[in-house]
Amino acid sequence: MAKKDFPGVHFYDQDFVDVYDQTWAWIEEFWQKGSEENGLQPKFFNQPTAETISQVEACFSTFFLVYSNKIYPCTPQLDNFYAKQEENGAIRSEYRVSDGSAFLTDDNPEGVCLPLFSWAEHNLFHKIGNKKRIKEIMPILEKHFSWLESTFKDENGLYRVPLSATGMPNSPRKNSVYYCDFNMVMAVNAMYMAELADILNDKEISFFYKRHYFSLKTKINQLMWNEESGTYFDLDESLAQVPVKHLGAFWSLLCELPNDAKAEKLLDHLKNPDTFGTPNPFPSLAADEPEFHETGNGYRGSVFPHLTFMVIKGLEKYAGYSLARESAIRHLYYMLDTLHPEGNRRGKVWEAYKPTKEGPAEWPDNPDFPREQFITTVSLSTITLMIENVIGLFVSLPRKTVDWIVPTLEVMGIDNLSLKRNLITILSNKSNRGWEIRLESEKLYYFTIDIIGDKKKTLPIPSGKCSMLIDKL
Repeated sequence: MAKKDFPGVHFYDQDFVDVYDQTWAWIEEFWQKGSEENGLQPKFFNQPTAETISQVEACFSTFFLVYSNKIYPCTPQLDNFYAKQEENGAIRSEYRVSDGSAFLTDDNPEGVCLPLFSWAEHNLFHKIGNKKRIKEIMPILEKHFSWLESTFKDENGLYRVPLSATGMPNSPRKNSVYYCDFNMVMAVNAMYMAELADILNDKEISFFYKRHYFSLKTKINQLMWNEESGTYFDLDESLAQVPVKHLGAFWSLLCELPNDAKAEKLLDHLKNPDTFGTPNPFPSLAADEPEFHETGNGYRGSVFPHLTFMVIKGLEKYAGYSLARESAIRHLYYMLDTLHPEGNRRGKVWEAYKPTKEGPAEWPDNPDFPREQFITTVSLSTITLMIENVIGLFVSLPRKTVDWIVPTLEVMGIDNLSLKRNLITILSNKSNRGWEIRLESEKLYYFTIDIIGDKKKTLPIPSGKCSMLIDKL
């Protein structure tokens, strides 16, 4: 296969393969050029009709662009924001494409949003392996972290931000002052800052962020966890819990806040059709909340690909691979429904979907919702979840490892996946000798096959072609 090609996926349902291939074709139309006037990168990824660039969307976009085999650059989206950093460390949530100025609103005058840079950079390091980049960006991320600390941290050690900073603007959370999702993402931020420092072998910086992380983890678990409801809640001014079950609480899984007993209760919610285990997983508001809408009504029930992605990445931290895979597949089927409508209508993918029936979500008060062909977050499902959770491949370039975690063996796999200057192919097939995995690679790497509940084995895979029979492992 030609070097300049995207990785090909193989799956028994051809529709999944088609939407994966189609997504790469759509992405081609999302490249923009910076100008002298806006000071943005020469080539960066953004929604073609968008008047601003969004920090949160930029971070999420790196999770799928990283699979383009270097055909598309992953880092300019982030570099756009780093270049805009102010003297005090501030990086605003949005900047205008017209002139590069910060886009600030009355309800969010500081332009604060969920800080996802360190999570995105950590993922990039494992997929691209560029240590030099971490060294260069670390001072920017540290300054940004201290701006968040000095501007939004209260004396009680929790962060106070406007509701729009959570990215869930019409979530029914009145009286909430300390949002659990923002505080959890600050813990995610500290956790990955420590990991980046570990990659650079900087013990001092690593210790600084680990201490931050553990103190915030303790606080959130003490104040925000509700044993009876089995989830985390926001807090009001007096630190009393505001009992609204929303999907923001599941950022806790990503930063490994809950112990096993708490995690089990959270996972029960994700399986429970009366709360978050709706047919299309996972709604932004629990289905048994009084303000829940079956049509979505913005963040009162809509299913957003980037939030479903966040929950699935959190499930991995607790080895919830089977639930992660099943949820990813169900979620993708709902996307395919609007992409292949009945009759002659042209199909589309959407920014958000209904939780219990087919079709795009609705939000009567917001005529621009949901945005159609919103590839910026849809690709998290059609590319990243497809590779990592439906097929089940986890790649780490610095470690030269590929882990294949599957609940059941099926005809599936990937070809032409770039692992540094090494293209690899991994396919499972049923032959007359039983289940067989065919592998092809240019250089040595370590392959772990983990068939959940059955067998797990790590083998060094030499260059060239080889195959292994599962029964013989």
